[in-house]
Amino acid sequence: MAKAQVSKEVKAEKKKARKAASKERRQQLWQAFQMQRKEDKRLIPYMAGVIVLSIAVFTALGFALGSPWLLIPLGVVLGILGAFILFGRRVQKNVYTKAEGQPGAAGWALGNMRGQWRVKQAVAGTSQLDAVHRVIGKPGVILVGEGSPTRIKSLLGQEKKKVARVVGDTPIYEIMVGNDDGQVPLSKLERHLNKLPSNIDRKRMETLEGRLSALGSKAPGPGMPKGPLPANAKMRSMQRTARRRG
Repeated sequence: MAKAQVSKEVKAEKKKARKAASKERRQQLWQAFQMQRKEDKRLIPYMAGVIVLSIAVFTALGFALGSPWLLIPLGVVLGILGAFILFGRRVQKNVYTKAEGQPGAAGWALGNMRGQWRVKQAVAGTSQLDAVHRVIGKPGVILVGEGSPTRIKSLLGQEKKKVARVVGDTPIYEIMVGNDDGQVPLSKLERHLNKLPSNIDRKRMETLEGRLSALGSKAPGPGMPKGPLPANAKMRSMQRTARRRG
C-alpha cells in the first residue's frame, strides 16, 4: 500500500514537472515571437500568407475531389506548421545577423550546433580577441578560426601541428569564419560542417576527445570570449525555442 502511494506521488510530481516545462516553453515561444515581431515587420504577414496559401491549396484539392470542406482542416494544420517553420528560420537568421562580426560569435554558433559534436571553445587565442575553436565530429578534427585572417592563419597552423601529434591519421580540417573568399559565413558554419565527409565513428571520437583534452591548450588572451555572446543571451534562447517548435 505504501509503495502504491509513493508511486502515485512520483507520477504526480512527474506530471507537475511536465506541465511546468510545457508552460515555460510556451512562455519562451511567446517572448521569442514578441521580440522577433518587433524587429521583423514582415513576420506576421508572411506567417499569415503561409496559412492562407495552405488553406487555399487544400480547399482547391477538396473541390477537385468533390468535397470542398474535406481537406480544409488539414490545410489549416499544415499552414500553422509551415508558419512555425518560417518563424523559426527568420529567428535564426536574425540571431546570426546580430552575432555576425562579434568576438566569440563562431564559438557561440559551434556551441549551439545539434548533433554529436564535441566542441572546445577558444583552445588558442590572442589579446585582440582572435580565437581558434576545436570541434571533434564524424569528419575528424575541425579547427575553426575567427578574427583577423593574418593572425588566425598563424594560430590555425600552430594548433594543427599540436593536434596532428596525437590524432594519428585522423583528418584535420581548418575553417576560417568570415565573408571573404575562402572563408565560411557564420550563418552557414553548421551547414558547412554537416557537409563534411564522415571519416570516424563515435568510439574514435571519444578516444580523440580524451587525447586532446590531455594535450591541453594555449590559454586564451585577455578578454577572450569562451561562451555565448552576453548581448545575445536572449536571442540564443529564442533560437532554441524556435528550433524545438519549428
